[in-house]
Amino acid sequence: MTSGRLSCMSMRLQGISPGLGNNTGMIIVRIKFGYLLFLAFLAVAFFYSLGSAGAQEGGVVVFSKLIEGPVPADDPWSALWNQSQAVEFPLSGQVHWEPRLLLPTVTSVKARSLHNGADLAILLEYPDPEQDSTDAAAIEFPTGEEKAHFAHGQPMLQVEGGPVNIWFWKGDQTQDLNAKGFGTLTAQAQQDVRGKGVWKDGMWRVAFSRKLQTGDQKDVQITAGEFKQIAFAIWEGSKGEQGSRKSVSSWWYFRAEPPPDHSIWVYTLIAVAGAVVFEIVLVRRVRKKVKV
Repeated sequence: MTSGRLSCMSMRLQGISPGLGNNTGMIIVRIKFGYLLFLAFLAVAFFYSLGSAGAQEGGVVVFSKLIEGPVPADDPWSALWNQSQAVEFPLSGQVHWEPRLLLPTVTSVKARSLHNGADLAILLEYPDPEQDSTDAAAIEFPTGEEKAHFAHGQPMLQVEGGPVNIWFWKGDQTQDLNAKGFGTLTAQAQQDVRGKGVWKDGMWRVAFSRKLQTGDQKDVQITAGEFKQIAFAIWEGSKGEQGSRKSVSSWWYFRAEPPPDHSIWVYTLIAVAGAVVFEIVLVRRVRKKVKV
């Protein structure tokens, strides 16, 4: 009797419950299997989250949401815009070149975007207590490999300057422009950009639209899944702002959402299958040791 009790106590000290016998190895194997399966799902979920991260206010990237059907290019107040989360970017006065704007009249702008795989629309939203026909807004993209300044691609200290594509809206007109520094702003012969601005309840909403790909070398070409740099500028017409007197942002980022990647489920199945095979191999090894 004493010998049996000592044996039970010894088994408990070793973390083995009496009565389990050789099933202990099987339990350990199944725990390992569950752990591996859990890690596999965590890895898959992590990589999936990288491709489906949403935009948040105060972020650094404008994520263009992929939708079905036409984009609301001509309706800045359409409910369709709610499918894309707004990202708010700070603005400062343009102080590098004359005439300067020391303090920004518009301190931030919200941006959101939608695309359907062919057509792209970007919405800017900012407060303005007074509607004015000379109010204006612009979006800027670099088009070359050079490091461009966000002010018209102007060269300056440690920035060699480079070509930029500017989408400019003012009143009833929208222009597709290019520049490589101040004094080089030119309108393209081929105008691919459309714009529509509507003021409502002390708020401007301006929608820019264009094809993702235009084939024009002077245009920024947008490929779903790739990151592009983007900058913004706002002119408060009632304050006499025009030209270089404007509120501007620095460079931020833009990314058009790619089509759904269903390969994530293939990776999930591979991970699960690998875990199952691993368990089978471990079970066989444990059983062989038990027989011996």
